[in-house]
Amino acid sequence: MKPLLRIPYALAGLLTDALVRVVPAGKSKFRRALSSRRGLVERYQQWGANSRDAARPLVWFHAPSVGEGLQALSVIELVRSRRPDVQIAYTFFSPSAEQFAKSVPADFTDYLPFDTFDHANAVISALRPSALVFSKLDIWPALTERAAAARVPVGVISATLPESSGRRGFLARAALDDAYRSIDRVGAIDENDAERLREQGVRSDRVSVTGDTRFDQVWARARRGVSPLIQRLRSSRPTLVAGSTWPSDEEHLLAAWSRVRDKIPDARLVIAPHETRDAHLRSIEAWAHSLVLTLARIDAPDAQNADVILVDRYGVLGELYTVADVAYVGGGFHSAGLHSVLEPAAFGAPVLFGPRHAKSREAAKLIQAGGGAAVTEAADLTIRLGDWLGSIPARDAAGALARAMVQDGLGAAERSYDLVMALLGR
Repeated sequence: MKPLLRIPYALAGLLTDALVRVVPAGKSKFRRALSSRRGLVERYQQWGANSRDAARPLVWFHAPSVGEGLQALSVIELVRSRRPDVQIAYTFFSPSAEQFAKSVPADFTDYLPFDTFDHANAVISALRPSALVFSKLDIWPALTERAAAARVPVGVISATLPESSGRRGFLARAALDDAYRSIDRVGAIDENDAERLREQGVRSDRVSVTGDTRFDQVWARARRGVSPLIQRLRSSRPTLVAGSTWPSDEEHLLAAWSRVRDKIPDARLVIAPHETRDAHLRSIEAWAHSLVLTLARIDAPDAQNADVILVDRYGVLGELYTVADVAYVGGGFHSAGLHSVLEPAAFGAPVLFGPRHAKSREAAKLIQAGGGAAVTEAADLTIRLGDWLGSIPARDAAGALARAMVQDGLGAAERSYDLVMALLGR
C-alpha cells in the first residue's frame, strides 16, 4: 500500500472498530455485519489456543459471500477428503454468507475482521496458517501484506478481475499494489483475467489459467440426489422453473405465462422469487388467482398438482432445477444483474434470461452453445417458452447443449487443488 494511503486506511479501520462497539444489534445487513464482529479477534485466539494443532498444516480459505464460497467449496472438499492431516479455516465477510458457512467442512469458521493491520497481525498469529487462499477477488491489503510478512504463502483461486472492476481504478490500485505483488500463486478463470491481474502487479510467472470452480461445484450438485421435498414435486407436466426472480423479471414472465398457458394448457410454473417478503408473495398469489390458476406453496401437501408452485424459502433453488424442463434465471431485467445460469444448465435445462447479461460470461457461452437465450420482453419470452415447453425434442436438444457447456468447464477444482498443494509445498 502506498505510504500516503496508510494513514486514511488506518483511520477507516478505527472508525469501523468504533461502530462495532456502539451500533446495536439488529436484523439489517449493516447491523449484523457490525454486531457479529464483536469479540471476533478473541474468538480466533480462543480457537487457536484450544484447537489449533501445530503439528498439522492449516489452509485458510477466505470467500466474501455465498457465490465465492461455492467456488471455494469444491476445493475445500477435495482438501478435506484427500488430506485429512490438514486443518481448514474458512472465513467470510458478508452476513448473507453466515448460514452457508455452517455447511462448509472446516475446522474453524467465522467472519473476517475488518481489514486493519492490528487485526491482521492478531488473527494470523492465532491461526498460524500454512497458506492463505482467497476465492475470486476479495483480496485485502493489510491481511495480504501481513501474511506475506509472516511468510505465509498467499494464493487466489477462480480469480477474476472484470474490465469494469473498481479495483482497477487509481486509488484501489494504490491501496492494493503491494498486496498483489505479495501473492505467490493465482489461478485465473481465463486468460483475460490473467492479463488484467498481471497489469495489477501480480508477477507474471505466478499467474496461470485454472478455470472457474463453479462448474465443478454445480456439476457435483446436479449429480447428487435431491431431498424428499423436491422429489415429490416431479411431474410429467411441462415445467418452467423460474429462479431468483425480481419484480422486473416477473413483469415480463407472468405476462408471458398467461399466453403460454393458452397454447400449452398443462404447463406448470415453479417460481422462486429473489426476495420472499409476504407482500411480494401475496402479489404472485393474487396474479395466479386472477388467471384461475391453482397455486400452492412449496411445502403444501398438494403442491405437485398445482399450476403454480410458489417457493417461499431460501436454500432449495439449486435442487429445484432438477424438476425443470426449461429454466428462467432472474436478474436480467434488474440493475443487480443476472444470477447464476450454471445450476439449471448442469441439470440439462435450457435457460432463458433477461437482456442485462453482459457481465455473465456463462450466459454468453450458453447463447453461443445454443443452450440458452436472452429475451427482451414478454412477447419474446412467450415465443421461446412456447418453442421449448411445447416441443420435447427441441428442449431436449437445447438442454443437452446447456449441459455440455457445463461439462466443458470441468476440471478447475482439480487444478485449484493442485495450486493449494503447491502453496503448502507438498
